[in-house]
Amino acid sequence: MREDMGEVTASLQRPVTNEGRSRLVRHVDSFEIQPPTPPSHNGVPRSAWTRARRRVSRWHRPYIAILLLLDFGAAAFASWIAIQLFDQAASGFSGTQQDPTWFHTVSYLLLPLGWVIILWSNRAYDRRYLGLGPDEFKRVIRASVTVAASVSFLAFSTVTQLSRFTVGTALVGATLLILWGRFVARWALHYIRRRAGQAAHRMVLVGTLPECLEVYAAVTRSPAAGLMPVAIHITDGYAAARGMPTPVPVYAGRDVLALVREVGGDTIAVCGSASAEPGELRRLAWQLEGSGVDLVVAPQLTDIAGPRVHIRPIEGLPLLHVEEPTLSGPALLAKNLMDRVAAGLGLLLLVPLFLAIAVAIRISDPGPVFFRQPRVGHEGRTFRVWKFRTMYVNAEDRLASLVDRNETDGMLFKMKEDPRVFPVGRFLRATSLDELPQLINVLWGEMSLVGPRPLPADDGDFLGDVRRRLLVRPGMTGLWQVSGRSDLSWDESVRLDLYYVDNWSLAYDLSILWRTVGVVLARKGAY
Repeated sequence: MREDMGEVTASLQRPVTNEGRSRLVRHVDSFEIQPPTPPSHNGVPRSAWTRARRRVSRWHRPYIAILLLLDFGAAAFASWIAIQLFDQAASGFSGTQQDPTWFHTVSYLLLPLGWVIILWSNRAYDRRYLGLGPDEFKRVIRASVTVAASVSFLAFSTVTQLSRFTVGTALVGATLLILWGRFVARWALHYIRRRAGQAAHRMVLVGTLPECLEVYAAVTRSPAAGLMPVAIHITDGYAAARGMPTPVPVYAGRDVLALVREVGGDTIAVCGSASAEPGELRRLAWQLEGSGVDLVVAPQLTDIAGPRVHIRPIEGLPLLHVEEPTLSGPALLAKNLMDRVAAGLGLLLLVPLFLAIAVAIRISDPGPVFFRQPRVGHEGRTFRVWKFRTMYVNAEDRLASLVDRNETDGMLFKMKEDPRVFPVGRFLRATSLDELPQLINVLWGEMSLVGPRPLPADDGDFLGDVRRRLLVRPGMTGLWQVSGRSDLSWDESVRLDLYYVDNWSLAYDLSILWRTVGVVLARKGAY
């Protein structure tokens, strides 16, 4: 931890009255920024084109320029595909055979330009939605509906008989190509953030040290999110930080805006109770106007997904309304239907693979092909899970001699080089093929495709927070598996399982299934 004691300018106490004077002596508050020279124009509207200082964070500008080119090119390419597929593509454009200039201008210039304008109007280029979360893709879908409606209205109002198949192919193709292009661009952005640490917001965390460290742990858990804390400005004085190791330098009593510029930051994150005093946060926002520095607030509300949180302002007071988790209703019925149908089809298609694995297991170690073990499922009900056997038949008898070599904490026993696993079983575990028979459990309604992993029934009582994971059916894959699998600690695994229970949705399930493919191919954390 660094202590910049020479830079401390004032006490961190609240304003006090000097008994020897009649005026109030104002001490520098923990995150209150002193007005620079010249003073900021608090409350005065300003244009982004005439702001006093350029926005400090500028990674989004080249990224948006790339997206503009990709979106324009995707729309033009979709028009070209539609024209090549249908002979009647030029229907509605008179004289096209003699001079196709106007038709090509509409197809390759005006329509793609219209796509870009409508995407812009739907804020699909807003930096707040780029690179993280589903909002960017939702806005693309919304823009595609607007483009389709606009084309239909223009064709109707001008009585133009367009080729429906051509228009439909061009619009659907453009939507898919734009989504694919943005997916690739996001992947490249995440790669740059993970590997080079670039294209990220450099944050100064303001609050008490425990609150700041909690926010630090949350935002650094996913480097692809592009949030990089570079300093902590504590509101409870240096005494609270003495003797505590910190991942970034810690300051106190500083002018926060000057500190942001000193450490090369572009964002101030007010953590937890640092904004509890009425009016403080509003004055801070005023003082940041025109500085080019962003302001974010991290409330003491963690592991809650965005769709469950709604801001409802009442008389100028922004209230965070947290919805209850969806543990019943139509969405759950759709999830159960999807599980049963996918499990049934999967079992039919995988019969040849099952036979090949069964033969390999019997050759490697004579004994049963399947391993069945009691597991705890939905609402604490016990069931027997299906898995391909990967250990020697005497594995359970040898467990007692290996307990001291356990490489994980909590309720699980894991070893990277477990001597009880035979060679074919090691391959099955690395590729997660040993989990495929659990499709039988999914078909019977004991498990789901996505959910918390089912834990052995003899691993102890499910008390406290751990018991909450029993509110949903256990899954073949889940947030735990795609976030590190066996490399995670028990506490982190439980946190991820509880996050899924509280925030699951069908879209989230599909996202986890997609991420599972990459994790399995990379054999990450599988042993």
